[in-house]
Amino acid sequence: MVTKTGIWKQRLGYGVADFACNLIWQMITLYLMFFYTDVMGLEVLAVSALLLVTRIVDGVADAVMGIIIDKTRTRWGKSRPYFLFGAIPFGLLGILTFYVPDIGPVGKLIYAYITYMGLSLAYTMVNIPMASILPSLTRDGQERTMLATIRIIFSFIGATAVSVLTMPLVKMLGNGSQAQGFFWTMVIFSVVGMMMFFVTFKNVEEKVKLQQEKVTVTQTFSALKGNKPWYIFAANIIFMFGGMFFHQGSLIYYFTYYVNRPDLIGLIAGIGSLIPIIGTFIAPLLARHMYKRKLFQIGSVINLAGLLMMLISGTNVFGLIAGAVIAGLGNGVRMPIYFSMQADPVDYGEWKSGISAGGFISSINGFIGKVAMALAGALSGVFLTWGHYIPNQTQSASGLFAIQLNYLIIPMILTVISIMMMFFYRLDHIFPQIRAELQERNPEPDDSLDEATLAAGNKPFPHSV
Repeated sequence: MVTKTGIWKQRLGYGVADFACNLIWQMITLYLMFFYTDVMGLEVLAVSALLLVTRIVDGVADAVMGIIIDKTRTRWGKSRPYFLFGAIPFGLLGILTFYVPDIGPVGKLIYAYITYMGLSLAYTMVNIPMASILPSLTRDGQERTMLATIRIIFSFIGATAVSVLTMPLVKMLGNGSQAQGFFWTMVIFSVVGMMMFFVTFKNVEEKVKLQQEKVTVTQTFSALKGNKPWYIFAANIIFMFGGMFFHQGSLIYYFTYYVNRPDLIGLIAGIGSLIPIIGTFIAPLLARHMYKRKLFQIGSVINLAGLLMMLISGTNVFGLIAGAVIAGLGNGVRMPIYFSMQADPVDYGEWKSGISAGGFISSINGFIGKVAMALAGALSGVFLTWGHYIPNQTQSASGLFAIQLNYLIIPMILTVISIMMMFFYRLDHIFPQIRAELQERNPEPDDSLDEATLAAGNKPFPHSV
């Protein structure tokens, strides 16, 4: 039997991995495009092409990584070993990506391709296992929500650290040079991230034994055939994450040029990563009384209301701050539910096809997320070019509109589509039956669900998972 201490050891071990990921991820989403255009001095369209190509290649790598995970057999499990082996490459490439070499414009662009693509592949190596390992940690739906919630809390803590500390660290460590400041800031974040993945490797354990026999690639694809809940979930990734990437990647441009208050960047970014923790704490309590789909939609509506308030506020600082708080709260409600939902179509596919393909499905989800990120980054650059954006200069009216379009208008449109799409997701209604039948097929004891789990404060959902 697993003790209460053991349960929390795994929960926290799982959570700190996303803390580590977000030390790098938040730097990429908030500052990488700005770093390339305004610090490294690359052309905007060249950066757009770089982001598009790199992230699509990275997305293909996600699918390959998922197949590798599903074929992995070690004494540590299928997903867990990659936290150990991927930690050092992840950290080193993070540092190199935010370094500006003195090798001319063409050389810098080539260097950016090599280092960012390398970082993306290293990120895939440690991030895909975070999703694929969840079905192996527990079959209990509420414990999955708890694990996902803790993961999101740590992700927000990591994102908040980057949001609040980056620009002050860049200023302090740069001694007047943004290039030097970004480099040494990334050294700090990357070293901490590496150490956290070692902690994760030590503290998580794959307890639930899923499909153990070897499966072919064709059989793996059969887990997707007829998996309608996954089709809807996967399509929604484009719109939900696409909106987020547009919004986050344009923040530094919006407050530097549109609001003309670069001093607010850290505050707004911090709100966007810290306030969601409140919603994340609320989500598991609400999930006891409603389906995941409904809770996801509620969080999305709250997020949409915050974006609308920021749009209406224009350059009014109070309105912008209040809108950011509301948007962050909504994001905090929907994100843990999204990550908890991610494991459920895996079980549906196993129930329907007899094949467990958690790594492959997680990798496909990651690929779709990378496509969303690629499109958001590339289109952001296209809109900036269309608006005649010029780095480090006062922007024209068309340039300011392009920045506003990227930061608020497009994210709002994509969020509305995401809300509407989730009306077609019906897995919540039948998941208790699926879980019971899978337990009958695989009667191995689930050590993560016993008296200690209940003692930790978890009771089964009445009708959600």
